[in-house]
Amino acid sequence: MCRKPVRAAIYTGMAVLFLLMLTWRYLPGYLDPTFEKHIQNKQVMIGMTKQQVLKAWGSPYTINVSYTKEGIRREEWIFEDWKDSATIKHRYLYFEEDTLVSGWYYQ
Repeated sequence: MCRKPVRAAIYTGMAVLFLLMLTWRYLPGYLDPTFEKHIQNKQVMIGMTKQQVLKAWGSPYTINVSYTKEGIRREEWIFEDWKDSATIKHRYLYFEEDTLVSGWYYQ
């Protein structure tokens, strides 16, 4: 009997969740559009330029460059963190053109 308001609430909730999922990636950029706070804290965020990443983390150990079929330049930056003489950890960042698009690291 009251199914229409319940369905409307469910669909509205799903739509809001979907929009949050889409915008979550861009939220840090809106809160800190120049990434200055992230750079000061030595953090990198998706959407940063190469220059901003260099300010935050310094130069990478290795840079691997490739191109897509469409001619987009991709770069893989590899950072090495030596914990002691026998232990090394790697951090990887991936750029398309001048923008950071992803990254990961070993803990």
